[in-house]
Amino acid sequence: MSAPDATRDAPTADAHGDTSWVDRTEYPFETHCVGLSAGSVHYVDERPADGGRETLLFLHGNPTWSFLYREPIRALGGEYRCVAPDYLGFGLSEKPDPKEFPYRPEDHAAVLAEFVEELGLEDLILVVHDWGGPIGLSYALDNPENVRALVVQNTFVWPVDDRLWSRAFSWLAGGPLGRRLCERYDAFTRVVMPLAFADRSRFPERVRAQYRHPHDDPADRTGTWVFPREIVGETDWLGSLWERRWAIADHPALLVWGMKDPAFDAAALRTFEALFRECETVELDDVGHYVAEEAGDRLTDAMREFLAGLD
Repeated sequence: MSAPDATRDAPTADAHGDTSWVDRTEYPFETHCVGLSAGSVHYVDERPADGGRETLLFLHGNPTWSFLYREPIRALGGEYRCVAPDYLGFGLSEKPDPKEFPYRPEDHAAVLAEFVEELGLEDLILVVHDWGGPIGLSYALDNPENVRALVVQNTFVWPVDDRLWSRAFSWLAGGPLGRRLCERYDAFTRVVMPLAFADRSRFPERVRAQYRHPHDDPADRTGTWVFPREIVGETDWLGSLWERRWAIADHPALLVWGMKDPAFDAAALRTFEALFRECETVELDDVGHYVAEEAGDRLTDAMREFLAGLD
């Protein structure tokens, strides 16, 4: 793997636009941007002076961005290299025309593979959540030798079209009505995301605003409705990932699970526990879907202990 050209690692107006709304108290990270074949990807890259021990690669879901991981990055960036990209169409990354970039999870997975190659990232510890699970684990299955360990939060990596709840949610949030509500009213960010919290007092307005701003323009909301559509639409791709799951079964894994998640319940957690031969589980009984927002220091503490065990 080759290191990125420094000229390509500079912020561009196309990727970021107006970022005056970003809360730099909550998100005090230097901005980086890399131009890839599908568009410009914004990312965080925090590391100590010595470069850090391992590289933690944080991968978000819908409708979040690298802001989701601000607390563990602040806490661990003094010891480890912490890299957190925003998917195309999310956060501060470029939002391509859907005619040019379809926004399916497998498309994001291809961008991620190019991102890792372009930055020359090696010996990765993947931190995944929501759609970051299939996107990140797709990379791990294709490149198991470049992934040292996994931190998994409320996600999946198998077909779910046989579940009535999954089919109904995919149809409602990703079908014609869901698309209209997302495009007109940013419904996924404003309505669905808060409903997935076990305790919405942990999701104050100042934080909610950081997830709404990237989608202020209705034209920038494509990814938020494509993801739920692809819960069923990507069944074949998810099936292909699950068929190859044994490629990562021996990787050390930390499972940090919000047990009040309406989407990924205890059964999903048990599926991951059965997959990984060497795993640790932290069950958070008072946490919903967005673990990094609700769990606070508990996620960071669990990660720190897990990483120390790897050393």
